[in-house]
Parts: sequence; C-alpha cells; structure tokens
Amino acid sequence: MKALYFAWVRERVGKAEEELDPPPTVATVGDLIAWLSRQGEGYAHAFDKPLAVRAALDRVHARSDALIAGAKEVAFFPPMTGG
Repeated sequence: MKALYFAWVRERVGKAEEELDPPPTVATVGDLIAWLSRQGEGYAHAFDKPLAVRAALDRVHARSDALIAGAKEVAFFPPMTGG
C-alpha cells in the first residue's frame, strides 16, 4: 500500500510518500495510524493527536474505523477548511 503524507504530516514524518507493509493485525485506518506512530520519532510526532489527522483510502475520505484491506493508497493530511 502506498502512503501519501501532506502538509504538516509530511513535514513531521519527513517524506512525502512511501510503500507500507503493515502486519495483518492492522485492519483499519485507526490501526494503521497507531502502527505508524510506533515506527519512529517523526511518525510519533505526526500522529500524536490521531483525531487531528484525516485520511483517505484510494482518494475517498475515510473514518478511523474504515477497513484498509484492498486499498492501494492511503493519504494522511490535516483537517481542511473551505473558503
């Protein structure tokens, strides 16, 4: 699965994208965020407030309980405002 990071999430993680291979126990977006937060200091900082990070699976906004099985791409970004 390809992971894309945007805005301050990208800055904290230290990269714009990468390939992920989470263990089988990681089933949801929330599980993935928790798993990523244990992958190093930058990830821990990026995901220290998981409710402040939004996600999209295959370019469709996804809640933390959304299943990641079969997704080719996950994107993480801060909340957005319109205007």
